[in-house]
Amino acid sequence: MRARRATIADVARTAGVSPSTASVVFSGRTPVSDATRQRVLTAAAELGYTGPDPRAASLRRGRSGIVGVVFDSPLSSAFLDPVTTQVMDGLTEGVAELGAGVLLLRDNSQDPDLADAQPTLMTAPIDAAVLIGCSTVMRESLDVMRARNIPVVVIEGDAGEGVPQIRLDNREAQRQAASHLASLGHRRVAIVTLPSGLERPGRWMRPAEEARISVDVTRDRLFGARDVYPEAPAYAAAASSIDEGFAAGRAIFAARTYPTAVIAQSDLLAAGVIRAAEEAGLRVPDDVSVTGFDGVVVDGLAPYALTTLIQPSTEKGRAAGDAVAAMLEGRDAASLRFTCVFREGNTTAPVAREA
Repeated sequence: MRARRATIADVARTAGVSPSTASVVFSGRTPVSDATRQRVLTAAAELGYTGPDPRAASLRRGRSGIVGVVFDSPLSSAFLDPVTTQVMDGLTEGVAELGAGVLLLRDNSQDPDLADAQPTLMTAPIDAAVLIGCSTVMRESLDVMRARNIPVVVIEGDAGEGVPQIRLDNREAQRQAASHLASLGHRRVAIVTLPSGLERPGRWMRPAEEARISVDVTRDRLFGARDVYPEAPAYAAAASSIDEGFAAGRAIFAARTYPTAVIAQSDLLAAGVIRAAEEAGLRVPDDVSVTGFDGVVVDGLAPYALTTLIQPSTEKGRAAGDAVAAMLEGRDAASLRFTCVFREGNTTAPVAREA
């Protein structure tokens, strides 16, 4: 049989103090003398007592101390993107004031077979949820949270009225990068997009498909580029990765008449495009200019410094955490819209040939 877990009453009895005194030693909310604290800690060590049972504390508070986080992409690929890591760093900081942790969850609709094997949005004991992205699939997650009456915050997605949204100026920022290329004389430009929610990614996107893009970030950045280059062809990548950018670049530079500039919707995609350009014997930026988006460090990109848009990823995550804290404390949580900063690197230059 398993030995009984020592309680705070056992510690108090061994230390010769009241249970309330022993309790405040672990909570730290009321000052006690150093001698008393040491007696209590010594007794706890002898009994193997490590602190209050968090399950009991959760029952008293009526909270689990867990914030669920759901992505609109598989977890296996989500953390390959430095932007995701930065957002999660900020989110964790934001909920720390609640004494809460985060739990990564899959949407049941992504893999219904997993519903009985691990916690899901339907079953996880969470106090609030943060949805990163709000594609069609993610909106189903939003419906689940509403049915459970759980507060929700969305990062980079439109969840409708009443749901706090933490967003970037994606369209305006991408328009700025496109305008930069236009000022350098580029007329023939190609676009490499983030995942779009369309079937069969990793190919050229047909104009009629653009109206069916279900990922808000992808659509907004595409529209920003379209504001300057309305006829630019767009290649839909399957993920934000160097490999996907490389595949897109190969498709772009395989044509007899290739563009003088490429607008990539992430820095990782841009890095892949640059590798494909080098493979094709092209010089960046002399033969082809490339812009990215995010402002993250991409290993192995030197000597290139991307012309890109720097987004405040960590601040976005922290703002989402602050919004969660406000909602759980009964305060209003406002939607926020962050601004990107344009950075001109050495991957863009004036057009050197006729487009």
